[in-house]
Amino acid sequence: MAKIRKGDQIIVIAGKEKGKQGKVLAVMGDRIRVEGLNMVKKHKKGNPMLGTEGGIVSLEAPLHISNVAIFNAATQKADRVGYRVDENGVKTRVYKSSGEPVAVAS
Repeated sequence: MAKIRKGDQIIVIAGKEKGKQGKVLAVMGDRIRVEGLNMVKKHKKGNPMLGTEGGIVSLEAPLHISNVAIFNAATQKADRVGYRVDENGVKTRVYKSSGEPVAVAS
């Protein structure tokens, strides 16, 4: 069970994008892609067989997971994530500051 998952709302805590928020698009090991953050230009080659056009496209580059924290909407701040196992053996993610469960990523 990962502390940050696809669909989570995060806030960047270090680097050139510090203070910005976004939704996690993908988790790739220790790196994550965040919607609208860490944008880079990439030169793409066109492929007439697939009907794709070439050119320069903007896309999200991965950020290291240590440079982001999950965003707690109740406190409007970055928070850490812990785990709680209930009496049925179900493991859930909780905010360390308040103990409230993390909203399910949609």
